Amino acid sequence: MITYNKEKNLLELRKYQYSLQDVEEPNLYRDNYVYDEVPKVTFNYRLVPLNCPNEIWITDTTFRDGQQSRAPYTVDQIVTLYQMLHRLGGPKGKIRQSEFFLYSETDRKAIRACQELGYEFPEITGWIRATKEDFQLVKEMGLKECGILVSCSDYHIFHKLHKTRKQAIDSYLEIIKAALDMGISPRCHFEDITRADFYGFVVPFAQTLKKLMDTYKIPIKLRFCDTMGYGVPYPGATLPRSVPGIVYGIHHFAQFPSELLEWHGHNDFYKAVVNSTTAWLYGASAVNCSLLGIGERTGNTPLEAMVMEYASLRGTLDGMDTTVITEIAEYYEKELGYKIPERTPFVGRDFNITRAGIHADGVAKDEEIYNIFNTEKLLNRPCKVEVNKNSGLAGIAYWLNQQLKLEGDQKISKNSPEAALLKDWVDKQYDNGRISYISEEELLQVMTELTPHLLAYKK
Repeated sequence: MITYNKEKNLLELRKYQYSLQDVEEPNLYRDNYVYDEVPKVTFNYRLVPLNCPNEIWITDTTFRDGQQSRAPYTVDQIVTLYQMLHRLGGPKGKIRQSEFFLYSETDRKAIRACQELGYEFPEITGWIRATKEDFQLVKEMGLKECGILVSCSDYHIFHKLHKTRKQAIDSYLEIIKAALDMGISPRCHFEDITRADFYGFVVPFAQTLKKLMDTYKIPIKLRFCDTMGYGVPYPGATLPRSVPGIVYGIHHFAQFPSELLEWHGHNDFYKAVVNSTTAWLYGASAVNCSLLGIGERTGNTPLEAMVMEYASLRGTLDGMDTTVITEIAEYYEKELGYKIPERTPFVGRDFNITRAGIHADGVAKDEEIYNIFNTEKLLNRPCKVEVNKNSGLAGIAYWLNQQLKLEGDQKISKNSPEAALLKDWVDKQYDNGRISYISEEELLQVMTELTPHLLAYKK
């Protein structure tokens, strides 16, 4: 079938029909995955085109995948975080959806409480096991969309489900049809897609789902789950690890529109963020994330990271309120007792703190030299310096000016006697064997003792 693509102004051949390869033995891609070795990235140099959708957005799995590696949230905690997600996503709903478990009474209470808020975004969606009985829960909660696990790799089909590929697809289709019969839009979680036979299983299955969607006239979403974090963003990398290849392949060969394609990444090989961005670039409208990246094993794609990626790609935040990211981080630490690693981008205690004296000198002259962007404006996190043995006079002077909120001619110079007095005290601390940094509280006390006249500036 030849069609004319109005966007690209070219004729396209769309007669692609891939048949299920119902193999007797599992394809475990042993060229890439030798269990006793680090997984290999191979290349065949086949390139696919960039195809970033007209609209891209973020979806949230904080209350589903994000709860699989920590103590369950209480109803009040879920409601608070859901409200923050709503504010962060802004009036255009750039955080489009948030998925919830449905099994416990706590889960259902949380859904009801969030529904009562009346927000359009994030839309509340569900996640269930692939059983017909569970769909009753979806209907009872009044949800329009629900995720269904449809494992794709032979690792899962043969070794976990103990089925053939055809048996697996038949069982999946039975559940998906049950959802469609109840008027529920299924979101099919293509689990372990980066170890799945792409043309022998994934594409034929997706093409079957496309036909089913066309028959029922109900959207079927495909979520590409990089369950083990094996995906790679590199041009010319081979399937099944190629993120560009996966997204382009389903969009082109199975004719799924971008708005029904979603990437769900894990961070086992430090690629969750770049793989999610790559999925956007090659045709998926949605990337699925969790707050602070909390999730199974090494976690999911951090939602706050993709907010920044969105702004980088689009040149606008489209109404997203990035200061809420700091509120979320503070809530996790103060209310939930979650320790955020100090150097975590955007949310860690030290992400925009400099310790080196030469850097502090640069920051004092022009903050842009060593701060990634206006963190005070965008995150309500002023650029700071931390005083230690490497801070020098410039670092101490900068710290004083921050603490006292001094501007213009009032600023204390690194050549001032006050900076010299404090530096002398700091140097003696480390000369006497101290190895830890000096806390803000300590320095304030020392300032009170050595330079009490500066307290007049304290606001």
